[in-house]
Amino acid sequence: MPLHCVCGIFVFLSVCLISFTTPCDGGNILVFPVDGSHWVNMKILLEELHARGHNITVIRASTSWYIAERSPLYTSITVEMTEGYEDFFGSYLEDIEMLEGASALTFFKLTKDFLSMVAQGHLLWCEAFTQIFDDENMVKSLMDSQYDLVLTDPAVSTGVVLAKYLKLPLVLNVRWITSGEGHFAIAPSPLSYIPVPGSGLTDKMNFMQRIKNMFFYSIILLQQKFMLGPSYDALCDKYIEGGCEIISLLQEADIWLFRSDFVFDFPRPTMPNVVYIGGFQCKPARPLPADLEEFVQSAGEHGVIIMSLGTLVNALPKDVADEIASVFAKMPQKVIWRHKGEHPSTLGNNTLIVDWMPQNDLLGNPQTKVFVAQGGTNGVLEAIYHGVPVLGILLFFDQYDNLLRLQERGAGKIIELVDVNGHSFEQGLKEVLHQDSYRLNMQRLSRLHRDQPIPPMDRAIFWVEYVMRHKGAPHLRTEAYKMPWYSYYCLDVVVLLLTVATGLLLSALAFFRFLCCSRRRKTKAKQH
Repeated sequence: MPLHCVCGIFVFLSVCLISFTTPCDGGNILVFPVDGSHWVNMKILLEELHARGHNITVIRASTSWYIAERSPLYTSITVEMTEGYEDFFGSYLEDIEMLEGASALTFFKLTKDFLSMVAQGHLLWCEAFTQIFDDENMVKSLMDSQYDLVLTDPAVSTGVVLAKYLKLPLVLNVRWITSGEGHFAIAPSPLSYIPVPGSGLTDKMNFMQRIKNMFFYSIILLQQKFMLGPSYDALCDKYIEGGCEIISLLQEADIWLFRSDFVFDFPRPTMPNVVYIGGFQCKPARPLPADLEEFVQSAGEHGVIIMSLGTLVNALPKDVADEIASVFAKMPQKVIWRHKGEHPSTLGNNTLIVDWMPQNDLLGNPQTKVFVAQGGTNGVLEAIYHGVPVLGILLFFDQYDNLLRLQERGAGKIIELVDVNGHSFEQGLKEVLHQDSYRLNMQRLSRLHRDQPIPPMDRAIFWVEYVMRHKGAPHLRTEAYKMPWYSYYCLDVVVLLLTVATGLLLSALAFFRFLCCSRRRKTKAKQH
């Protein structure tokens, strides 16, 4: 082929590639993540943004568990904090275990302690951010860096306040906000068919269940109003001109990258600036390390069970761990168990204890038969992506709601921690292993989840870059949040219409009364 033809083809292909690629120069992104499992999925998003040429700065705590101070992905700003919660979750699980047969007073005390711990965590971050706002050099550095947007996880919402302070566009990597599930702050959420987190309800509720749903919603409002909101409101009053409320700041966000998928979640109303990216962290399985691959293949036709309780829980209470280990020891399958601390005394030869496991790659291995998990969003979506049924052990946070959605779709089974013993765990494990419906239902969810026109990661990156290109996305944001509640529900219109209708009715009654009285007077006059 002549050289000029080759050059012509090359130029044509280059023009085509440029034409079909959305241009976006590398931007400067300021990131405030939340530690633990939230950081796991935020880091995956940052890796993709970094690969596409964006410069990233991450604000982290000096006590951070997982967010490294030095990384090739980002530069960091470290905020000094004196307290952490490394030991809280382990002791909390010990308390949960004692709930079986406990009094209502004990239950409410444990709940109060947990909520107080959560409120204390928000307060610590609000106090830490005063270091940033009071440091003139830090503020000047942030201003001079000319960030294009703030990307934050609003489960801790100090990053939202920072975006308002710096007057920057705001993108949320979100499922949970300070007051619970994010949809309730931004989209119409009829309590008649949208279950409140923690209620244990589905989108099919009878009358008594709707009462329960309303009760749980009231608790969330009270928690936001009196336990969590004041810390953020004080921060807003001090540093944001004119003051503000944290919920209104969340409602001002340009884009909500929502870590959910309606294959998994219950259908509900939504908004134009809510972009669903559930499962964006999922990817095809990579080859396992040689030693792990050898262990997996040694399972033969029986396959492998994997168990992990997420990033916040290193180990279960000892007696519970011993019960679970004894059940595993009796199974023909091989078991890979992420467990730190003292090994269970009843550990069998078929069980491999690890500090860390390549969870996505193991779930994608055809030998994996069941995933024993606590029900965190990341793990549940990875299980859906790879079509592996789940046996869930309930611990805390959103895990009950996640597992409930799987159980409702016949793709998982729930065991509460207080009910875990050798018999219940063995029965549940064998049920999920041997009843084909669990695997078939999960594989159906997997097919539905994967059948998307655009991969969730590409959708997430597009909208982050969209906000950078257009300096925000206010045209996608509803103005409803600026309306007073009585205007939002048109109560003022209803009152006016009822007043007018009542006035017309009373006028009509007065008119007919007048006519009747006039007739009576005329009748009496004729009689006289």
